[in-house]
Amino acid sequence: MSLRIATRGSPLALAQTELVRASLIRFHPDLGEPGAIEVISIKTSGDRIQDRPLAEAGGKGLFAKEIEEALLDGRADLAVHSMKDMETVLPDGLVIACYPPRDDPRDMWIARDGVGHAALAPGATVGTASLRRAAQILAKRPDICITSLRGNVQTRLRKLAAGEVDATLLARAGLSRLGLSVEGIVLDPGEFLPAAGQGAMGIECRVDNDRVRALLAPLNHRETESAVVAERALLAALDGSCRTPIGGLAEIEGNGGLRLRALVAAPDGSVIHRAERFGPAADGALLGQDAGRALRAEAGPWMEL
Repeated sequence: MSLRIATRGSPLALAQTELVRASLIRFHPDLGEPGAIEVISIKTSGDRIQDRPLAEAGGKGLFAKEIEEALLDGRADLAVHSMKDMETVLPDGLVIACYPPRDDPRDMWIARDGVGHAALAPGATVGTASLRRAAQILAKRPDICITSLRGNVQTRLRKLAAGEVDATLLARAGLSRLGLSVEGIVLDPGEFLPAAGQGAMGIECRVDNDRVRALLAPLNHRETESAVVAERALLAALDGSCRTPIGGLAEIEGNGGLRLRALVAAPDGSVIHRAERFGPAADGALLGQDAGRALRAEAGPWMEL
């Protein structure tokens, strides 16, 4: 029986799926036989809607909706996702069964003339569809103009090269997985927090699919799982949506420890609240919940949470 993997059809999603396919074959050589693994490309609502921000259309869950439907109705056995695109609550009957090793979670600043954000000309245009990225840039440079820039990585780079914007921000992990060498500045998470789950993949399947869960077990990276669980607990405690600029990064430190940094911001960057938590990696979910509750209390009613 073949193993059917559902994924979005973007170049990055397909590249990530190929990494997972190769890992499955490495641990289960019989899956390398012709026809043993079938990749099913699904165009999601998030891919189809390009004329307005996702927040207006229904949120980041639009990148997973049709894929999860394929899992639930049996058309696919597992799905490969970018964890930053996943809702904090999964549909009944589905589970993230595996977290492969995380890639670099940091953001990269890319400007047409190569300058950093501090040297960008007054009134310059930065293209991003991420409220988190926009808020953090505006906190440092309230004089610049933010414009929505959607599409896959290659599309956004083409728009930058064509002069539609003066600079943009992209996840370094995506560039790496696509094999793209791009001149830019990698942003320090101490100053610019990435999205929760950025750089991490998650493999989703049905809760009751014991065969698939057994196949995925050797691929799971415990440190990545602990970090992403903490970050998603942060999001859940904040009840964060696409309308809320939220950053979060959990990192494993020596002796099984975990450090979680988090923020919530006003969309214009005028106010940013930060939190930091330390504890055992096994308590990542509790650390995320605690940080999220603290940030929610600090933010108060002025922020749409």
